[in-house]
Amino acid sequence: MTKKQLTIGVLGFQGDIEENVAATRQAMEEMSVNGSVELVRYPEEMERVDGLILPGGESTVQSALAAIQRSLPVMKKRIADGMPVLGTCAGMIMLSKRAYDRVVGETRQKTIGNLDIVIERNAFGRQNDSFEADLKIDALGKSPFKGVFIRAPAVSEAGKDVEVIARHAGRIVAVRQKNIIGTAFHPELAGDARMHRQFLKMVLDYRRAK
Repeated sequence: MTKKQLTIGVLGFQGDIEENVAATRQAMEEMSVNGSVELVRYPEEMERVDGLILPGGESTVQSALAAIQRSLPVMKKRIADGMPVLGTCAGMIMLSKRAYDRVVGETRQKTIGNLDIVIERNAFGRQNDSFEADLKIDALGKSPFKGVFIRAPAVSEAGKDVEVIARHAGRIVAVRQKNIIGTAFHPELAGDARMHRQFLKMVLDYRRAK
């Protein structure tokens, strides 16, 4: 392990918070990593973590609360400085440079903007259109990963530095850009910690390089 205990933050305003905490702890146990998982909401808490998870939920609510607490600029700077971040569903929307809804059009939603993608919200339908699908994600090994899609977005545009790591029905549903992973689905609900393990590997590399 590295010099001190690893600290992973989960944005704690709203959404699949406890599910991400559990998935991260499972990943730590499977990797024999000595670390803690903490809920973070305020700028000073953002400064203390080695990596950050933005959970699925209501992206407009999370963005608004983060803006009220003045956390968005701190997240933006720390991510720009190399801190690894995993954004799932709503979290990927928050990371995007622009989001629109296929029904209502432009959302004018405040986003962090570090991930060079344009997001289409509710790309696979509304709540009653939720589904699960096996995804081929090479970085996670040969076995398919169960994607849990709940009012899921999709990536409609990706910048040149964005690596597409998963597709479903021809739509981009997972990407990586340097220290950022974004998924349209909810890996925290899959009962499979491989995506969180992949994130932890990024955090460990980040810590070793500091």
